[in-house]
Amino acid sequence: MEAVIGTTSEPTLWISTDACGLGPYRADLVETYWRWEQDPALLVGYGRQSPESLEARTEGMAHQLRGENVRFTVYALSDGTPTPVGVTTLLPDHSVRTAEYVIMLAPEARGRGLGTAATRLTLDYAFHVTNLRMVWLKVLAPNGAGVRAYEKAGFQRVGALREAGYWLGEVCDEIVMDALAKDFTGPSAVRAALGGDGH
Repeated sequence: MEAVIGTTSEPTLWISTDACGLGPYRADLVETYWRWEQDPALLVGYGRQSPESLEARTEGMAHQLRGENVRFTVYALSDGTPTPVGVTTLLPDHSVRTAEYVIMLAPEARGRGLGTAATRLTLDYAFHVTNLRMVWLKVLAPNGAGVRAYEKAGFQRVGALREAGYWLGEVCDEIVMDALAKDFTGPSAVRAALGGDGH
């Protein structure tokens, strides 16, 4: 795994693997992000009931760019050209060095392993750059594909919030998962970028 240095003709990638990369959150992609966020499958997965207008999303973008949250644009790299396919976000609590994790993938990017790859890269950054000790998330219990992707990336189930969410109009539990820095093993794109062997 090597870090890819962006040029003027391609997006900046901060860390990457052969298939996936993370770069800065970009104001020029607000309409693309908004399109992904209005996908019905994403709304069901987040448990959100209503879409948002592009105007409201554009207004919110300036606030997001100034905020303390750590946001990445996810790029697919398999065809040699970095193509934006999603966003990952860390919502940090600096007082205890933890963060909540959120991911959004474009409909066309799902089912290709990019969610797992982007999640693993975000954890790598969280533990080796942001120096967090734990990252956690909530996922609706019926979202089996999401749970499996998080587990492959290094998250473990630690509990459930009973009847805390909705899935296709039905009340459901939210599964709580976490990942600890001390348990993050395997290749590291951050270490590889610093000239290490990635382990």
